[in-house]
Amino acid sequence: MKLNDLVPNVGAKKARKRVGRGISAGQGKTCGRGTKGQGSRAGGSVRLYHQGGNLPFFRHLPFIRGQGFTPPNQVQYSEVNLGQLAIFPAGSEVTPEILVDVSLVRKAGMPVVVLGEGEISVPLKLRVHRISKSAKAKIEAAGGSVELI
Repeated sequence: MKLNDLVPNVGAKKARKRVGRGISAGQGKTCGRGTKGQGSRAGGSVRLYHQGGNLPFFRHLPFIRGQGFTPPNQVQYSEVNLGQLAIFPAGSEVTPEILVDVSLVRKAGMPVVVLGEGEISVPLKLRVHRISKSAKAKIEAAGGSVELI
């Protein structure tokens, strides 16, 4: 095999359509562009999503800022890390109201979740709405107890 023997596969090369070369060629006169209008003019192409003067489809849709979908009934928790509970003395009971009093939680009405970041060495009685598995394990290892509200 030599370089001059190499040829492209059958059908890989397609001859270009020669337009405007008489009526017998099938693409004479208007060259397949039709008569008049934006598409028949030189440089006359329409942008993407153009619908000929009608209101474009995406403008029919309601305008929503941002991306995604916010579930209407999601629950937002006030987060407290385990290391922040080290300020309480041993054996004390920790409730959401007490956490608001010591400014670990800003809003009193929100449910409280305790996360497992940090260490705790004193036994505490926790009464919270939710707790992570690692936080529960660390509290019980320190001799404390957890009660879900």
